[in-house]
Amino acid sequence: MNEAFVQLLCPDCEKDWEATPTDLPAADAEFSCPDCGTERRTAEFMRTDRDLEVLKEMQTA
Repeated sequence: MNEAFVQLLCPDCEKDWEATPTDLPAADAEFSCPDCGTERRTAEFMRTDRDLEVLKEMQTA
């Protein structure tokens, strides 16, 4: 099976990066930007709605 990636974007410092959904906390859990330290729900870091869908799908699979 191919590994999925989601695109993340920090709402404060605008750092963008990719991660595997299984390496991230749940969509409603706290997550912090590796650059500026901003803490928000993981869902708020998802670049697109599709990235959020993939995150939720992969974490419930």
